[in-house]
Amino acid sequence: MATPKKAGPARAEAGGAPQRLIEQMALWSHIARKEGLLALEAQVALLADPFMKKGLQLLVDGAEPDRLRDLLEIEIVAYEDQMKLAARVWEAAGGYAPTIGILGAVMGLIQVMENLSDPSKLGAGIAVAFVATIYGVGSANLVFLPVGKKLMANISRLVAMRDMFVDGLVGIANGDNPRIIESRLQGYVV
Repeated sequence: MATPKKAGPARAEAGGAPQRLIEQMALWSHIARKEGLLALEAQVALLADPFMKKGLQLLVDGAEPDRLRDLLEIEIVAYEDQMKLAARVWEAAGGYAPTIGILGAVMGLIQVMENLSDPSKLGAGIAVAFVATIYGVGSANLVFLPVGKKLMANISRLVAMRDMFVDGLVGIANGDNPRIIESRLQGYVV
């Protein structure tokens, strides 16, 4: 590994690119190893992400590694639950959309039944039935469910970044070698 860079603005965020976070953790590990944990206090003010701020501040304040992990993992679970609420709305819409399409189809068939005596009006009712079904199934499978899946994938990525961040902080708190920390964090990157 190359020599550590000078401590500049901490740009890594729990939602940022994994490689940037690994570089930031390696830098902090070098600083902590050479100058002590208190030297990282200047880095806290440079962070924009409140989760990272809290984690680094706990590290600087001397929190025990296990306690640090416990506190931050509680926040990760709460964060994940909150973020999944939005994805669940889209997934629920994907579940209900075909039902609404079927309701539209039934309405179209009711119109057909009302006009059995007039064959010229049957086509409009049948068209409504088919169009409603297509809209319901199409919106579920082309919009709602894919958006829900994409949100879930993004949430998983963000949670993995936070887990990675916590693992790096715990490594620094344990006094692990910066190369070991960096190598362990590379395991998160697939």
